[in-house]
Amino acid sequence: MAEIDKRPGARDYLGADEAQAAAAAVRKIVDNVGTVILGKREAIELVVLALLSEGHVLLEDVPGVGKTSLVSAVAKSVDCGFSRIQFTPDLMPSDVCGFSVYNQKSGEFEFRPGGVMSNLVLADEINRASAKTQAALLEAMEEKQVTVDSVTYALDEPFMVMATQNPIESFGTYPLPDAQLDRFLLKMSVGYLDLQEEARVILMPKEQKKNVQPVVGKQDVKELVAKARQVRVEPMLATYIAEIVAATRTSADTVLGSSPRGGIFLVNASRVWAMMNGRNYVEPDDIQYLAPHILAHRITLTHEATVAGKTQKDVVNAVLNSVTVPTGNTDWKAGSGKKTDAVKKEPGIDGKDLNGKEKGGRK
Repeated sequence: MAEIDKRPGARDYLGADEAQAAAAAVRKIVDNVGTVILGKREAIELVVLALLSEGHVLLEDVPGVGKTSLVSAVAKSVDCGFSRIQFTPDLMPSDVCGFSVYNQKSGEFEFRPGGVMSNLVLADEINRASAKTQAALLEAMEEKQVTVDSVTYALDEPFMVMATQNPIESFGTYPLPDAQLDRFLLKMSVGYLDLQEEARVILMPKEQKKNVQPVVGKQDVKELVAKARQVRVEPMLATYIAEIVAATRTSADTVLGSSPRGGIFLVNASRVWAMMNGRNYVEPDDIQYLAPHILAHRITLTHEATVAGKTQKDVVNAVLNSVTVPTGNTDWKAGSGKKTDAVKKEPGIDGKDLNGKEKGGRK
C-alpha cells in the first residue's frame, strides 16, 4: 500500500515495500542483459534508467562495441518490440515514420508503418541522414506519435529511441542540431572491454545473444514507469536541481547552459535511480551521480575552455562542486532537509552500483 502524504495538494507516494519490489524487478532486467553484454553493467543500468524515465539515449561510440546488441537485449528482456533504422544520406522521413499507399481494391489509402513504430528503436548512425530525416524523429521522441498525411498515429508504450553516432568520422555527416540533442535524456558511450571480458566476448556463441529470454513483460515496464513517478522529491531538492541547471548558464566555461528540459529530465531520472536502488525518495547523491550524464550534452563550451582541454562533463562536475548541497537531518523520506557547504560526492548511491559494489569516479 502506498504511503499517503497528508499535506494539502499532496500526491500519493510510493511505499517502501513497493520500492524494494520495483528494485528487484529492475535488477532482473539488468542481470539478464548482463548475460550477453559483458562488463558493462553501468551502461546497462543507464539504458534501463532511460527506458523507465520515458527518455531517449544518444550513444556516441566507435563501431563494434555492442550498441545494437545492448538495445536488442534490453528489448528482449522486457518482451518489447525492437526495430533498427540504418540512417543514410538517402533515407527519407517516410522510411522513419511511415507512408500511405493507395489500395486499388478498397479504393482507400492504407497506412504502412515506418521503422519508428516499435517500442525500442535503434537509430543507427543518426548523423548520416539529412536534417529533414533527423527532424522526422522529433515528434515521435517528444509526443510519442507520428503524423502522416494529416493523420496522427500514437506510438505503443513503452517507447524509447536509442541513437548512435561515430565520434571519429565526420565526412558526409550532418551534426545533430541543439534542438534535437536536447530531446535526449542522456548521452553516453559503451567503451572497450578489459582484456578478460573481451576474451569472453570473442568466445561467446552467437546463439547466446539471440536466445535472450524475457524476465518481465511490457505491462510490467509500464507499471515500473508509473511507480517511478510516485517517488518522493522534496521541494528543496527541486530547488537544488534548478540551481545546478542555472549554474551551467552562468559558468565562465559555457556559451550556452542547460535548458529547463534538462532539469525536468534530471528530476525524472533521479526518481527512477532512487527506485532502482530500493528507495521511495530521492537523495542529493542521486542527482549528483546523474547530472553529468544528463546535463553535459546540453551545454556549449567557450573556445577558451575547449582549448584548455575541458570537457562538458568537467564543467558539470565543477558546477556540482560549486552549488550548495542540501542534506537531510536523518533521511530524505522524512521530508527534512537543510543546506550545507558544497561537498564533492562519490557517484551513485553511496558510491555503489546495484550489486553494492564500489563505483569509480565521475566520468
